[in-house]
Amino acid sequence: MAYEVEWAESGVASLVDTIEYIARDSPSYAAALAVRADRTGASLAEFPERGRRVGEFEDPAVRELMVDSYRLIYRVRSSKVVVLAFVHKARDLATLLGGTPQ
Repeated sequence: MAYEVEWAESGVASLVDTIEYIARDSPSYAAALAVRADRTGASLAEFPERGRRVGEFEDPAVRELMVDSYRLIYRVRSSKVVVLAFVHKARDLATLLGGTPQ
């Protein structure tokens, strides 16, 4: 069964912020990272539970895949995957998402 993949507003915003920040120093790296993030998100249509559980949260449906030094955070639902955030691995995820994922 293929899952629908959707980017939440928070996921889009965090990806755009990251790409804009990186593009100040390296537009080519920013563009390549955007492509990798998009491909990783799209790949969740098949086998979305392959990502590891996010340790900051108790919810087993909240998972992550790494894209370079960034965490693509998502929630698996019955037939949909929702990308919640794209954050650097050094950032405090609980603070960024306000304590609970969407």
